[in-house]
Amino acid sequence: MTTIEDVTSTAGPQTARPRKRLRGGLVTVGTVAALLAAMGLTVLGLGAADNAVANFDSSSWLWSTTRSELARVNGITARVDTRMEVPGGRRHQMQVAQTDRLLILRDLNTGQVSSLDLATLQITASTPTAPGLGVSVALHDGAAFVVDAVQGIVRQLDPRALTPVGEPVRYPPGITGGAFDGAGKLWVAVPSEGTVSAVTAAELPATPGDAPPAGLSPKRVETYDVAEPAHELVVSTLDEGVAVLDRTSASLVTVTGGETRRADLTMTAPGNLPTRTSGPQVPVTVGGDRSVHVVRDGVEVRRFTVPGSGSRLSPAVAWAGRFYCADEDTGTVYSFDAAGQLVETIKGTGRPGPVELEVRENHLFINPPDSSTAQVVDDRNRVREVNKYANDVLGGDPPPAPPPPPPPKKPKVSEPGAPKSVRAAAGNASARVSWQPAASNGAEITRYVVEGGGQTHQVGANQRALEVTGLTNGETYTFAVHAVNAEGDGPARRSNPVVPTAEVPDPPASVTAEARPDGTVRVSWPEADGQGNKVTRYAVTATSAGASAPAGESPKTELVVPAGQLEYGTQYAFTVTAVSDRGAGSKASPVSNTVVPFAAPGAPTGLRASTVADRPGTVAVQWSPAVENGRPVTTYVVQAGGKTVEVTDVRATVGGLGDGQNVTVTVKAVNEAGAGAEAGTTARTVAAPRITVTGSSADATSVTVAFTVDAGGGRATCTAATGGRTVSGSCASLRVTGLTPGTAYTVTLTASNAAGKNTATRAQTTGALYGIATCRNGSSGAEATYCSRDVPGERNGNEIFSVTQQDNDRQAGWERNGARLKAYCKKKGEEVYAYIYNNDKRSTWWVRVDHSKGRDYIPWAWLNLEGGDDINLLPTC
Repeated sequence: MTTIEDVTSTAGPQTARPRKRLRGGLVTVGTVAALLAAMGLTVLGLGAADNAVANFDSSSWLWSTTRSELARVNGITARVDTRMEVPGGRRHQMQVAQTDRLLILRDLNTGQVSSLDLATLQITASTPTAPGLGVSVALHDGAAFVVDAVQGIVRQLDPRALTPVGEPVRYPPGITGGAFDGAGKLWVAVPSEGTVSAVTAAELPATPGDAPPAGLSPKRVETYDVAEPAHELVVSTLDEGVAVLDRTSASLVTVTGGETRRADLTMTAPGNLPTRTSGPQVPVTVGGDRSVHVVRDGVEVRRFTVPGSGSRLSPAVAWAGRFYCADEDTGTVYSFDAAGQLVETIKGTGRPGPVELEVRENHLFINPPDSSTAQVVDDRNRVREVNKYANDVLGGDPPPAPPPPPPPKKPKVSEPGAPKSVRAAAGNASARVSWQPAASNGAEITRYVVEGGGQTHQVGANQRALEVTGLTNGETYTFAVHAVNAEGDGPARRSNPVVPTAEVPDPPASVTAEARPDGTVRVSWPEADGQGNKVTRYAVTATSAGASAPAGESPKTELVVPAGQLEYGTQYAFTVTAVSDRGAGSKASPVSNTVVPFAAPGAPTGLRASTVADRPGTVAVQWSPAVENGRPVTTYVVQAGGKTVEVTDVRATVGGLGDGQNVTVTVKAVNEAGAGAEAGTTARTVAAPRITVTGSSADATSVTVAFTVDAGGGRATCTAATGGRTVSGSCASLRVTGLTPGTAYTVTLTASNAAGKNTATRAQTTGALYGIATCRNGSSGAEATYCSRDVPGERNGNEIFSVTQQDNDRQAGWERNGARLKAYCKKKGEEVYAYIYNNDKRSTWWVRVDHSKGRDYIPWAWLNLEGGDDINLLPTC
């Protein structure tokens, strides 16, 4: 069975075709509206049975990179009703093509394409493609196409089985676009020819996967000249037709109803278009000066400026009488009315990242794939926020994003520099001119100008090779090339002289390309026939989606393109021209197979390592994803203190280290090319706490110790113990109560955490507690002298005994009224009643005191304790 890979990787000779001029049709340059990785999708939140329904009106599927999920958002309610997990897609770039019934998904990191039936939420088919940018998928009603922009192949698929339908439509390499207009035509732009073309789908077979009826294939039905050859083109499909932005000449061409209209624009930097434009007005966004030009009916009707700074603007989208433009540095979306006045600012995440704007099902969906939230805008321009992670999805939140770096200083802006390595090779009445980029000097290059042989050609900024025809064999030509940016024309650089001749070599018969793990690409070919002359060198041209540029020259039959010269993760194919010793060049060879350059990942950024407070010998590590450099990161290797762990997420915990150990932490990403550069930082495991006593104090029955604790990076708990009593609480101050007044104590402080414990001691004596011996005489009779003196054998106030009862044989002393006695503790004993001599005080408590003859017991009834006479302040003897 033929697969997408079979079709898009097959190179064939480019055949000339007649150019038709038909009434009807549109021009559109489309970037595929969003594709998503899908292998083993898991429904989250509601059960699959509850969600087994097709997409209703006003719904759209939105991608979340950090959760590797698709969320179906109902535009009317602004709520998620279905979520599907995509295993293996975390932090992958995704594209999604959708209708009410079907969803076709592509993972840019792996190239995997899958078809999902929205009625059952089941995968109906899957197939591989080359990873990276360059292959895209378009879907409209029951028609699906895979577009290989590098090879120039447009292949119809049966979306039910992802099998090819008929023969593909072939174009020259390096096409752009590949999106449907509202009438169901697929539009493709061919920069090398300056044309745009519409393709219609063939009827699908009755049974998925079957071959279509004989002779049924997709057809190229319309072709229009929209620019000079080699101009850089961007397309946007319309409700009926297409709009093509010629970035080289700064003009917009619209094709509707077979009629072509051109609007010349005044732009200081290259512009951009949305994949799809709704309504009659086409917004052209120029990020370099943050402006939007609005074209209607072939005329620029207004121009307005987007607030803010920087050039990272997503293409403005027309919706419901307004224009919406996203600043991808801040995530902010600005809304302008029909007159270009700012009327609303929709706040974003505040962090750099892509923002997708798509008009679908009578709503505008605003989706930052890196964020947990999105917005829905209805046809009355009401904005509502959507929580893409609703319905209690399992799994932790992604690590917090690091703060954005400070904005770079603006470089000095001037005209571009001269192009580098301007080379010319003669052909038969022609010459091929190629060059390396000029320095932009702070303003993006908009085009290159090639002059020579009485001709002037303008080519796109990414089209750095040109075939100049109409020359005379035998005459000598040189060519001058200069770059143009918003500041003007830069200096020219001249090529070597060439003499066109009919005696040109044959091109190499085939070309093979191989992407290698060291970031280089090896391009090889068989030796070309010089047709009587010696072939001295070969010139290699790299073609990607919408761009063509020289890759280098070689005297051998192979060229190794250095690492970093080609963009990692982008698809490329190559052609080779043979050049003879007379300077004559052949036609271009057949296009090679498509490759995606790749290298080991970059170093992870934003590396942070911290102590795990509640686990001994452990550090926690977080980082931001490494740049993948063309292949998905499969593993992160984390090393700390001689321990190694491997994870697939951007966080890890490393244990088994020593307590209080300072460790160096490194993290490196691994992909198909191997391990990349490492990022490093340091961390410390939790250490046993340390206590420093800063002071102490005491009253009669308690001791308070003040101290500080170095918790060692952990969470410490603290206790204080003395005199058989232990208290816990604050690790700054602890108070032990219930102690004996006037007693020396040693308080032991203990601080504990996950790594262990440490102690410290503090000596402190409790304060003395005094009482006043109280016996006040009455007013008459015996009562008037009762307290005046001690009468042996009789009861008197303020008598002191060696026991806690009034035993004459055990009396140890007597104190006068007002005597101040030091108290130590209390003890139960015989009840004593002080009558009128001490306010009718009655108690069974006795207090041990120092008196003139020793340390013995006095009834509490005769002793009033200082500070409120609280017997509870005394411990029990």
